[in-house]
Amino acid sequence: MSGVETVAGTKISISANPPATFDAAGYAAVAAWARIGEITDGGSHGRTYAVVTHQPIDNRGTQKFKGSFNEGQKTLQLAIDNKDPGQIVLTEALNEDEDYSFKVEYQGGDIDYFQAKVISFEKATAGVDSMRSATVQLELTTSKSGVGIVEVPAP
Repeated sequence: MSGVETVAGTKISISANPPATFDAAGYAAVAAWARIGEITDGGSHGRTYAVVTHQPIDNRGTQKFKGSFNEGQKTLQLAIDNKDPGQIVLTEALNEDEDYSFKVEYQGGDIDYFQAKVISFEKATAGVDSMRSATVQLELTTSKSGVGIVEVPAP
C-alpha cells in the first residue's frame, strides 16, 4: 500500500473550548466538539515562513533566511444547514474575538488540531442548480509559546 489517501471521510469539528495545553493530550481532552456538516471543500492549512533576504555588497548574491511564521488561513466551502451543530458554533464564533479549537480527522486516522478565529461566513446563492452555500474563512493562530498546528499521526 502506498500510504496516500483521498479526502473522502474527512471530518472537521469546532469547539469553543480551548485546550489546557497546546499538545495532543490537551486537544484530546477538549470537550464539546461539534462536527461541521455539509462541507464540500475543506481547504488547506499549514505553516508558511517569511523570507528574509540579505544582500552583501561584496559578492552581489542574495542570501535567504527563514523569518517569522504564519499558520495561515483555511477556507471552508459548505452547504448551509441552520440546524447543523457545527455550523451553529461557526456562526457564533464569527461574532467573537476569541480563538476556537478545530479538529481535522483524516480518513487514515491522522488528526490536525489548531486554534483559529472565524473571520467570515459569507452566504451564496449562485443559481437554480446549486445549493445554498457559504464560504467560511478561518485565520489560524499561534499560542504565546509558538505552538500552532498540532499534528497527531494515526495510532
